Order: sequence, then C-alpha cells, then structure tokens
Amino acid sequence: MKKIIILGSTGSIGTNALEVVRKSQDKFQVVGISGHRNYKLLIEQIEEFKPKYVSVGTDEGYEKIREKFPEIEVYLKDEGLKELASKDDYDILLTAVSGAIGIEATVEGIKRGKRIALANKETMVAAGPYINRLLKENPKAEIVPVDSEHSAIFQSMLGGAKKEVRKIIITASGGTFRGKTEEELRDVSVEQALKHPNWSMGKKITIDSSTLVNKGLEVIEAHELFGVDYDDIEVLVHPQSIIHSMVEFKDRAVIAQLGAPDMKLPIQYAFTYPCREESLAMEPLDFMKVSTLTFEKPDHKTFKGIQLAFKAGKIGKTMPAVLNAANEVAVELFLKGKIKFLTIYEIIEKAMERHIPLEIDGVELIKTVDRETREWVYSNYER
Repeated sequence: MKKIIILGSTGSIGTNALEVVRKSQDKFQVVGISGHRNYKLLIEQIEEFKPKYVSVGTDEGYEKIREKFPEIEVYLKDEGLKELASKDDYDILLTAVSGAIGIEATVEGIKRGKRIALANKETMVAAGPYINRLLKENPKAEIVPVDSEHSAIFQSMLGGAKKEVRKIIITASGGTFRGKTEEELRDVSVEQALKHPNWSMGKKITIDSSTLVNKGLEVIEAHELFGVDYDDIEVLVHPQSIIHSMVEFKDRAVIAQLGAPDMKLPIQYAFTYPCREESLAMEPLDFMKVSTLTFEKPDHKTFKGIQLAFKAGKIGKTMPAVLNAANEVAVELFLKGKIKFLTIYEIIEKAMERHIPLEIDGVELIKTVDRETREWVYSNYER
C-alpha cells in the first residue's frame, strides 16, 4: 500500500490521480491533498478519501474545512503545500499545482527521500540545477515525471543507456491555433484560445499549449531531467497526440511511447514504477480508430514560445525562471482580457532582455527573481 500526497487535487491532474486511486484502492492510500480556490470540491474529496492532512488556498476554505473536519490537520496557502511535503508518513508526492509555488514542496519531498511524481514543470524549468544538486545529495529521493511527454521520454530511455541516446524528440499537438498566421492571431479571444483539440486541461496550461510556450518549457524540463544537450532536443508537431514523445539512439533505433491522450496513464506509471500494474481507470488504445499519424515542423515565426525557451535554457542560470514568471503573469493578464494574445510573447521577450542572469544558489534567489519579474510585468502591462 503506497501512501500518496497530492498537491493540486482539485485540478485536472489531481482529479485524474484520484480516479487512479479510486480504481486501485488496494494499492494506494491518499494521506494528504491540497486545493486552491475550489474548497467545495476539496471537501468532497476529504469525505471520500479521508486524508490526514489538507492544505487550501483561501481563508474561507480554511475556516470551512477546519470547522467541518476538526480531526484533520489543515494548512493554508503556499506555506501549506510546504507543510504537507514536510511530513514523513508518505511514499509519493504528486506535485500537480500550476506555477512556481510547487518548487518548495518538491524540495521538502526530496530532502525526505521521497518519490516526486512531477507534474509541475516549473520546478525543473526555474530551479532545475538546484533540484538536480539536491537529488545527488539525497540519493533515496527520485523524480518520476508525470507530464505525458516526459513520462514518454522516461519510459523510452529505458530502452538503452544514457550514453547511447542521440536525441530526444518531444511531440506537440500544435495547440488550439495550429496552422494560423500571426495576422489571424491578433484579436483571438480567450474562449477561442481555451478550445484545445485533444486534451482537457486547466486554463493556464491550455493557453501555454496554444502559444507553444508549454512545449518550450518542456524542452527546458527535458534538458534538466535527462541531462541531454539542447542541441539534441527536437520538437515535432503531432496533431493526433498518440505518440507522446520519442528517443532516438545512436544506432538510429527510435523508441516511442504511445497511448490515448489520457493523463491517467502517466500518473499511474509514476505511482507504480518500475512495475506496470493493470489499469482499471482508462480504456486501451484502439489502433483501428487511429487511421493516421502525421508530423510537421513547428511554425517558429508565428509561435515563438519554443525558440524563446531554447534561448532562455541555453543562457541558463536564472533566465528560465524569468521566462516562466513572465509567462505566468502574461497568461493571467490574457485570461483577464487585459492584453492581447500575441502580447504574451512581447512580455516574455522584454522580461528576458532586462534580466541579468545569476547563478542559482537556492530557493530564495529563485523566489526573488520570480517576484521581481512578476512585479515588472504587472507594473508595465496591467491596465
């Protein structure tokens, strides 16, 4: 029986993770969960899964949960995530929160020698060198990625030795606006941007997918997770989202992981690795319904997210943290209707241009750079 803490249990990844647990209650026990604003759903999850620890993002939710469940330890906001990860009586920490708030919780889990089921790409993007250093200092800890692309790479790399890898190929759906021109994107609405063709995800990650910034963040994350040079990472648009990513080895063999576009598969694998357990939570891939698999190069001229990420990643140090923070605020402002879709790229570019990268010596520097970048974006673009 593996004991699991789920950070972000009310979001898309978190609810899928609970469905995996629901279908395999003899294998997994949820001992802690966290949610941000949706405390009503969090209460429903508490009633069903009976965790010992809960963190919630709002004062109202905190009071409601404390009143309703006096026997449970309840924590509040970002510090609450850190508190949950600081517990000792769990095996796996699923970090399914969005944004840089997941970094400190990941650090606490690593220090305690836990498995991190990583669904928070900002952790490796903003703090990759520091996280990798912590992993070396805490050899009992490990990261098993949950992102469908990085889970696919993780699984495919089991087909050979690290030194035998020639390149990593990250696949992308192309997002909501695949094939659109820059002119066509000038006045797109929030509603249009949120209509992803394949995946059901949260608003932030859906916008990131439509700008291809999401894929750029995945490039940086892949570099940090797998130690592969940026020049050996390629992005291909694969609209069907059946091949989740591939690894090409030096002998020119290409190993890919295929599956239906369903996050429950990589979530369960992160829980059960190195074993593969029977999945009762999702349907098998029906090859008779997969008539065609196609690939194309990303349109870097229109969708600048990937190239901006390559630039930030190659500069390194704190520059990826700036890319991430600027993008988070830009997406927030777009979702609020305060900026245009294409202004997201402008904000990221200008935030990177003004930043002098620094060597990362710990979480505090990352938090400072993150905060200062956000303040700059708000002061210049929030109307």
